[in-house]
Amino acid sequence: MSPQTEVLLVDDNPADIALVQEAIAGSAHPCHTNSVMDGEEALAFLRKEGQYSETVRPDLVVLDLNLPKKDGCEVLAEMRASPVLMGIPVVIFSSSSARADIVRSYEMGANCYVSKPTTLKSFFLAVHAIEDFWFGMANLPNKESDGSANN
Repeated sequence: MSPQTEVLLVDDNPADIALVQEAIAGSAHPCHTNSVMDGEEALAFLRKEGQYSETVRPDLVVLDLNLPKKDGCEVLAEMRASPVLMGIPVVIFSSSSARADIVRSYEMGANCYVSKPTTLKSFFLAVHAIEDFWFGMANLPNKESDGSANN
């Protein structure tokens, strides 16, 4: 098992990226994050194209819906259509709490949908909840499993 989980953060808001990275930095679960700020860049990263040819494929993608160039749903659709990318879990982490966005995300294959809280404390709690589940309880498909949860 790799010593740390690889996470790709896809968000066009640098402040949100910084907050997620700050929340994860204090984690009990070893984790490395990369971030990109639009949908086209996310797909290039995931496909290991251009400047991302040497990147490590993420174990988890945390994806905002409202992105420039290609929105989060387009990124998710392309991931789910790709035999290479379809198995990577995707957590939608969006400021939208609209039922239509939530339903559409799940219909398109999102593994989880979390609305971004508006207070700093709640934002950190949400990131820690995502982290505790995906890095502490769930068995991620790109990790070797010994039958127990990732620790």
